[in-house]
Formats: sequence, structure tokens, C-alpha cells
Amino acid sequence: QVQLVESGGGLVQPGGSLRLSCAASGTILSIYAVGWYRQAPGTQREWIARITSSGQTNYADSVQGRFTISRDNAKNTVYLQMNSLKPEDTAVYYCNKLVAGTAYAYGSWGQGTQVTVSS
Repeated sequence: QVQLVESGGGLVQPGGSLRLSCAASGTILSIYAVGWYRQAPGTQREWIARITSSGQTNYADSVQGRFTISRDNAKNTVYLQMNSLKPEDTAVYYCNKLVAGTAYAYGSWGQGTQVTVSS
């Protein structure tokens, strides 16, 4: 089974930055497309970013221009650099494997990492 562990969340003021990590065990992560998702209280989980096995990226409109997804295959890790954070970015952030060519997750969901943007 592929295990993905999210980390890097925390409390940040509006306009600040955080970098989240999605570290894999049990597989070579580079062979998968990987997505980042978030879920705020009272909402459904929202897809926000995707990176393919070849490094192509896609973003939801809500984070376009502010967030950057990347991967370091040598470290078996996918990252989400979050800049210009807003209070509405507050959520639990998750990563997961994606069905090829889609933004649909098919792996199990981990605990996620909490991001809180507040002054």
C-alpha cells in the first residue's frame, strides 16, 4: 500500500507563506500523478493542484498564481508552496494519487495537515 504523509502546516498571518510536503513510503512516487486537496469546516474536500509524472501542473482558480506544486523525485516527495495566503485558505490540506489524466483521487486519505491563516 502507498502511504502518503502530509506535513508543514501551521499558523500564518495573511500574506504569509508556507510550504507543505507530501512524503511517500511503500512506492516510488515519481510514477504517479499527485494532487493536493483541502477541506474547510462544513465544506467538501476541494481539489486545488495537480502534478503529473512528467512534471506538468494544473491549479484550481482559487489558488492559481499563489500556489505552486512541485516534486523532488530523489526525495520521493511532492510539495505545495503557498504564497500570499488568505484567511479563506484555512483548511486541512491533503495529498493523494490521481487517476491518470484526471483530478480524481484513488488512494486512501491520510490525516492531512492543518493550515490556519489568521491575524
